[in-house]
Amino acid sequence: MLPKERILDTVSVLFHKQGYNATGVNQIIEEAKVAKASFYQHFKSKEDLCVAFLNERHTFWFNALENFTLSEKETKAKVLTSFDFLIETNQKENFRGCSFLNILSEIPSDNTKILSVIQSHKTDLREYFKAIVPDNLIADHVYLLFESCIIESQLFKSNDLIEQSKKIIQTLIS
Repeated sequence: MLPKERILDTVSVLFHKQGYNATGVNQIIEEAKVAKASFYQHFKSKEDLCVAFLNERHTFWFNALENFTLSEKETKAKVLTSFDFLIETNQKENFRGCSFLNILSEIPSDNTKILSVIQSHKTDLREYFKAIVPDNLIADHVYLLFESCIIESQLFKSNDLIEQSKKIIQTLIS
């Protein structure tokens, strides 16, 4: 792996385990086995590294979601399968939760550089459901259920509320 890839791979683990604020640049450099000059050649700051990490995570996550739901053509089935994607992701990532929301909770509210990447990710997710569900009000309801499922499943280390949300969706979408 190239140094930049090793750095991004390392922060994906460290930000998950320790959080953004508790992860220092020196630790990242040490664990990624790169020189300090190499780190700063790729990233001007930890903040720039976080933006790169979130952009990479966005692409990875949306590709995984799209691939997971690709075979479903009907609205209800595609939405329900999106919630199944959350269940599978929770099992693979041990209820890691949303990298974007995890980092949001750690940054100051005036950090617009990172905040804009987080907002963009959430806007894309909302648009994902609007593209599937023809009624915008129901699409927003599904989006809000999806978001709350991410948080609740992380908090309780359980997929129970995802399953409950799937039952709610059965009544929302005909």
